[in-house]
Amino acid sequence: MRFTPAYTATNAAIAMRLLHNCFSNVRQQANATLKDELHSCTRFCLRYASRFHWRDGTLKRSSLYISAGTALLIAAALTGCGSTTYFAGRNLPPSGLTNRVLIAIQNPGASSKGALQVVDAYYDIRAGYTGTPASFSISGYSGALPVTIQNMPEEQLGAVYGSGDGSFTLVNYAKESSTGTGTVSGLTGLFSSIFITRNQSYTFAASQSSQLPALVVMNRLTGASYALSLPDIYRVSVNPGGSMALAFAQNSNYVYYPRQLTSGQTIAYSGGPSTWPKAAADCEPQNAPVWCLFQAQSPDHVDATGNSYGAPLAFDRPIKAVFSADGGTAYILNCGPECGGSKASVSLLPVAPMVFLTGQASGLLPTTGSITTISTPGGASNALISSSTMYVVGQQPVQVNGQTLYAGNMTVVNLSTNTAVPSTSAVPNPASISDGEPGAVSRITLADDNTLWIGMTKCTNGARSGDPSAYPSGYGCLTMVNTTNNTVTLLEPYQGDATGIAAVTGLHKIYAVEGGQVYIYSTKDGTSIDNQYVTVTGTAYDVAYMDGITDGNNTVY
Repeated sequence: MRFTPAYTATNAAIAMRLLHNCFSNVRQQANATLKDELHSCTRFCLRYASRFHWRDGTLKRSSLYISAGTALLIAAALTGCGSTTYFAGRNLPPSGLTNRVLIAIQNPGASSKGALQVVDAYYDIRAGYTGTPASFSISGYSGALPVTIQNMPEEQLGAVYGSGDGSFTLVNYAKESSTGTGTVSGLTGLFSSIFITRNQSYTFAASQSSQLPALVVMNRLTGASYALSLPDIYRVSVNPGGSMALAFAQNSNYVYYPRQLTSGQTIAYSGGPSTWPKAAADCEPQNAPVWCLFQAQSPDHVDATGNSYGAPLAFDRPIKAVFSADGGTAYILNCGPECGGSKASVSLLPVAPMVFLTGQASGLLPTTGSITTISTPGGASNALISSSTMYVVGQQPVQVNGQTLYAGNMTVVNLSTNTAVPSTSAVPNPASISDGEPGAVSRITLADDNTLWIGMTKCTNGARSGDPSAYPSGYGCLTMVNTTNNTVTLLEPYQGDATGIAAVTGLHKIYAVEGGQVYIYSTKDGTSIDNQYVTVTGTAYDVAYMDGITDGNNTVY
């Protein structure tokens, strides 16, 4: 591989930056014996440095070699060249890369409907430093049309859903392989929403099958799966602790949650629906239930089974939930007008009464009329929580040239007071962001330099595209928000639907998928970074930063 000007150092500052980071790349050469490790590492960085054409006379190649050799000798003495781990006790992957972005690709070739490619997000290249191998990928992956990556870097795991065959594949980041983890068994059909708990014990999926629309629960500890009937189900949310899940039905104002039964409850509920709790929408298997799906109801009464029930708690087209940092509160997003409802807002529910783990639920849900609700006039179809602030994004209908179109907005909520932050002329709240398809899945994540990134789809159908004169900033699908002052920057030009965002923390950049291709942007100012060596063949759909520090480095979708 010949390095082009985009990767050629032209001055001493860039050269020293490369040397400073060269040591992290010796891991690609770290398979030598302990006796030869130091020599191998030093040889690697000197060889790597020699690949560049030094145009700036302030740094001669001989001086560079001496500096590199000295730096590596010191680094080796201090840190131990050739280590098999890189941070937080994580094992060094086969690629030797320590800043990896995983790309989900659809139709990468005539004989394949899906692939998972890995790129070096430090140098923004797909190949090894010598050009060999020409690319890195996840071995053993065979899913069709991958659309989402549930990123779990703390567990060194990713869960990839393929919309072409309904596969849900676990990827071992340390081994860069799906072999041994493989496809989650017990799931059949296609799903509109799917998540696995971080301990990999349970999977929850929304099946919109015409034969049996249901919340599908897969207990990976026992290998059993259960389909809890729920007409028009289309979204699921799972809390970070992996102890509670919520299900949402399209065009409905109600919320549902599953609960695993004790052996005593299985026996008591085995007589059919008449023996089930009154708040249960379904229990499966019906002749010996193991799980029940409950509707969130006001605890006005207690039935013969000892479960509370009452009038259904009413929301306004609830679409998903995000969870407080302490795990105690579920924030229900009321989609409102963009989902056919009346008013967008966020409602608070306690998590404890809805825990699905056997015998661990406690407390009661709020009664009718006592639910804390936060108005979010900009819409509420997605949200992200950072400390005591929640960023709520959505679409609101507006009249444009005699037709109703939707305009994207972000409302900033102060969770200490459970109110929207006051709007000012300098910083309006809600703030205008990229338009998107009403009620559709969007992407949102935090990144370096106090930035928040939001990705929408079908932004060309929104108010900005419909009335360019009123929105001179353009109509791209990707938005950058500076969270220190909540100023908004729309990334232009329009590149297509923004279906994936990965925050490459520590390197001041994000990877994004727009219009089926991979792009890179600086978190410092939103400018584009050369992407020519990370573009893909096929259609890119999602990205994830495999080496994120915490599971919080995960696009909310």
